Amino acid sequence: MKVKPIETADGSHSLYVESLDEHYHSTKGAVQESRHVFIEAGLKQKRQRPLKILEIGLGTGLNALLSIIERSKGQEIFYTALEKYPLPPEITDKLNYSRLLNVNEPWFSQIHHAVWAASQEIAPAFYVKKIETDLRNWEPEDTYDLVYFDAFGPDKQPEMWSVPIYQTVYDAMNPGGLLLTYTAKGAVRRGLEQVGFEVERLQGPPGKNHMTRARKEA
Repeated sequence: MKVKPIETADGSHSLYVESLDEHYHSTKGAVQESRHVFIEAGLKQKRQRPLKILEIGLGTGLNALLSIIERSKGQEIFYTALEKYPLPPEITDKLNYSRLLNVNEPWFSQIHHAVWAASQEIAPAFYVKKIETDLRNWEPEDTYDLVYFDAFGPDKQPEMWSVPIYQTVYDAMNPGGLLLTYTAKGAVRRGLEQVGFEVERLQGPPGKNHMTRARKEA
């Protein structure tokens, strides 16, 4: 996909996809959106050790970087990211997250330059496995405690927001696991409920009224 770098309102970078007329993050602030949706409502609610995270859409790698930064002290994390459209280094190398977040370690670069389909220790006790795949063809090899569902919006990529997809993700989650997503569309919430999730509508980040958190019954 052809992408164009942009700067969002909080000074952090995002990307604009011309073919979809879609942004990777909220233009109100990429970092503040990711931190609100996936870290505050997700990662900080799951303190077990080890913790297994699944990200639907590695994208710019911002969620993975924030997870390294924001995890609890000593928490071991195994992070699996699915991505159908990997970004080239000439794009990811220009993103300003490390500078903006005062990260002096090469974690962000290591996330993107890591080999695919193999688990690698990016930071102490933080392991990343990137899988280049379409979620519709993915066959889980593990189970997860936390899911960052960060696909493009339902109106732009409707095939990613369907009951069969929700069922695949639900079946790959451990009891008590949480799924987080930035959208609160009624059709999404109803689809998640249909496969067995308990669904909450939470306050959204700046620029969005609400977001969704779904829990697999323990």
